[in-house]
Amino acid sequence: MEPLFQFLGDYWWLVFPLMGVMGMIGSAWERGARRRHKRRLEILQAKGEIRAAQAAARGRPLIGITLPGTKAPKDPLAQRVEDTVAAGMGTAARTAPSSSAPVTPFQKLFAAHDAVTKRWLEYELDVAKIIAYPAMSDGRQPLTAAFLRAKKVADRLRPDSESAKLSKEQFTEYRTAVTDYEVAFDLAEREARRIRDSSFTADERKRLSTAQQLLSVAIDQAATPAERQLAYRRVREELDGLLAISDDAITVLEERVALELPATPPAAAPTAEPSASASEPPPGPAAPGIWPVPSRTPRP
Repeated sequence: MEPLFQFLGDYWWLVFPLMGVMGMIGSAWERGARRRHKRRLEILQAKGEIRAAQAAARGRPLIGITLPGTKAPKDPLAQRVEDTVAAGMGTAARTAPSSSAPVTPFQKLFAAHDAVTKRWLEYELDVAKIIAYPAMSDGRQPLTAAFLRAKKVADRLRPDSESAKLSKEQFTEYRTAVTDYEVAFDLAEREARRIRDSSFTADERKRLSTAQQLLSVAIDQAATPAERQLAYRRVREELDGLLAISDDAITVLEERVALELPATPPAAAPTAEPSASASEPPPGPAAPGIWPVPSRTPRP
């Protein structure tokens, strides 16, 4: 050990140039890592644009990937929520006020009513949220049942349009119903986020976790169509008998998965054999690139 200590005592000053060299090496490594990361992002963006172009050529644009100069396609979940809310609004959807027009009490109530409905539909139509917060779709939960009752009351008392003639008592009743609707949803949402999947057994929670992982693959546009199709089928198998998922939620999921099945080419129509009486074309030189077929008749 004595020679080592003597060496360190004589050449201690080498620490400073070595630190500088190590700092230069570290800086060069960091710059290289940044360049590699930038190239990786450019490659991913180019692949995304290629997939978007291929999907657009097939008439099925990819969600979340847009080509330069094109408009981003709307998410099927958001589109279905808007369509459902608009269908429930009736004629009130066609009497939406302009930005410059004063907001009436009816318009405020309609807006509050529709906002709660949109928040609820996100739980009803999004399979990922159904898996994460199953209590929001379980009518056996007391707070969820209370919310569904408040929703039914608010929907029943909602006027057909803003121009509907209501008495003061009817307006007050509808306003109270909308307030109860908002409060009931907030309570049900908080409870669902608190308990999550605690009401399930250990095996059922494991199935829910597996379904969540498979769902992320099923809606991943970077995955191949075969991978998305297999993950989608596995999600349905894991949730079968575990959660009650509506047909609308399944339709939205299928639209988000966007299964790209290979198109089968149409079968060629059988061609009629030429009749013996048909006139044969005049003999001529063989077409270039076609090897002549040898005759089957023996030579004399």
